[in-house]
Amino acid sequence: MNPAYLLAIDQGTTSTRAMVFDAAGRALAAAGRELPQIYPADGWVEHDPEFIWSDTLAVCRRALERAGVSAAQLAGIGITNQRETTILWERASGRALHHAIVWQDRRTAGHCRRLAEQGHQALITERTGLLPDPYFSATKLAWLLDNVPGARERAARGELAFGTVDSYLLFRLTGGKVHATDITNASRTMLLNIHTGAWDPELLELFDIPAAVLPEVKPNSAEFGTTRPDLLGAAVPVRGMAGDQQAALVGQACFAPGMIKSTYGTGCFMLLNTGARLRTSANRLLTTVAYGLGGEVCYALEGSIFVAGAAIQWLRDGLGLIERAADSAALAASVPDNGGVYLVPAFTGLGAPYWDPEARGAIVGLTRDSRASHVVRAALEAQAYQTHDLMAAMADDAGSELEALRVDGGLVANDWACQFLADITGLKVERPRVTETTALGAAYLAGLQAGVYGSLEEISAQWQRERWFEAAMDQAQRRRLLAGWQRAVRRVRSDLD
Repeated sequence: MNPAYLLAIDQGTTSTRAMVFDAAGRALAAAGRELPQIYPADGWVEHDPEFIWSDTLAVCRRALERAGVSAAQLAGIGITNQRETTILWERASGRALHHAIVWQDRRTAGHCRRLAEQGHQALITERTGLLPDPYFSATKLAWLLDNVPGARERAARGELAFGTVDSYLLFRLTGGKVHATDITNASRTMLLNIHTGAWDPELLELFDIPAAVLPEVKPNSAEFGTTRPDLLGAAVPVRGMAGDQQAALVGQACFAPGMIKSTYGTGCFMLLNTGARLRTSANRLLTTVAYGLGGEVCYALEGSIFVAGAAIQWLRDGLGLIERAADSAALAASVPDNGGVYLVPAFTGLGAPYWDPEARGAIVGLTRDSRASHVVRAALEAQAYQTHDLMAAMADDAGSELEALRVDGGLVANDWACQFLADITGLKVERPRVTETTALGAAYLAGLQAGVYGSLEEISAQWQRERWFEAAMDQAQRRRLLAGWQRAVRRVRSDLD
């Protein structure tokens, strides 16, 4: 028999990647392309769906070629994606009617504010586990229906389809035969009742969304459809789909209640597994679906930070302070401390636990002694401070202290950043041997459906720690640094004006 190979599509905010894994969870090859960002107005962020589609196809072909694996040898494809990003397209052609509105986009902040003012927040949170915020898909979709000429009329006639990126890619991969999503991506739209796992009629009415545009909701491991044979060289079943943060939870094997992971990509997202219990946060964290398998749903508490690795990208592309992201560690270590400089990367508002879409970024504490190295260090330190805010909220909601944090994403290759994260949070920070856990999680979900893996326990046994970091900072210094951070955050919050 041929070995069981799995192809993972990881369509992220700033890049599109494909990876080929074997049954042992080893990455055999990868390919990627950077995704151009479109900024039409202040706080607006868009992507070209045709770039997403063409890049996906290109990196899949390249990854298979590099791995020496044919499409016919694949046991299945797993898809993971930037969540909440909203696309509206024609069913007949697959053509998008407008650029994708990215999860970071703030154009519907006024709509969300009115929903809260009108007293709808309690209903939204009770049904979806979310807060009315432009982060989520519902108000983005409403904006598209209202602002693309003829969209509402065409949607009512059943001519249009809505989806997050997973659904759009599945539609294109299957030649328009399948319009479906998975339960984790659906749970981030602000339209899914997470108690029932179905689209909520009352929320559809509230947001004025016609049910005809919505995809079918499936578990994370399922027979989603089969690719057109001409795309990859053979028809391949798509057998796993999950939003990127839930895929990372699976890739980190955080299957037991109380386990927690934090992913540092464009943003930072921390998920705490709460098992079959749907726990409501008292600290403005989100209740979300962790994964749905075999008819059972596992839930999580989530803290969402909108800008993490994107701050380092901004240092490189926006300010020109570094040539490569990897240069940030050496610059940060070149000064003994931050010199009183704090960077609050609220470029597209503040996420959890503040939820202030009108906040904007700032660098505070600058003096004549401040240098580029202090600003770079402040950008890295901000990731730890933001994580601390999430961790404190999660510990309070969980009713117990957290002990260990499994981390992944591009930023965690930086040893300096990982050590500072441990120092500020006081947690043991565990870095896995395979840090591409988002793609790995998608592959695992496809492998479960294909029978490559028999259980979650079998997947958990494959997880290996590459290194761990323990806190070495004294309490007094930690308190002083965190107090400075909180002062900086107060400076940018619009809701304190």
